[in-house]
Amino acid sequence: MKLISAFLVGVAFALGLGLAGMTQPTKIIGFLDVAGHWDPTLAFVMGGAVAISLVLFSLILKRPAPVWGERFVLPEKKAVDIQLVVGAGIFGIGWGLSGYCPGPALVSLVTAGPPVLAFVVSMGGGLYLGGRLSRYS
Repeated sequence: MKLISAFLVGVAFALGLGLAGMTQPTKIIGFLDVAGHWDPTLAFVMGGAVAISLVLFSLILKRPAPVWGERFVLPEKKAVDIQLVVGAGIFGIGWGLSGYCPGPALVSLVTAGPPVLAFVVSMGGGLYLGGRLSRYS
């Protein structure tokens, strides 16, 4: 049942990304272009996600455990450190330059377009390199 629910949640997430336009790099770059032809529609997507998360996260965490799990797995680290700041900066720069972030890029793989393939290969390389470098910190 865990695998089926994970698959269905993944499908719902992918459909939501597609319907919201998050798989279109031009929409992302348009949102980030505040000095040019700004496209504010992404703000509504983010606002809706934040509002739903604020309500549902607190309700779900009141449960003793997930429906198909033994316990909730939440981040234990709460401090803002240099790794978090640098990682967030690299993420933001990559997102701004390419118009892709990991979730929408994986959904966009169905198009097999060269830009998304290049992004996903680069993302994989960055994840591998980041994992190797984190051993030294």
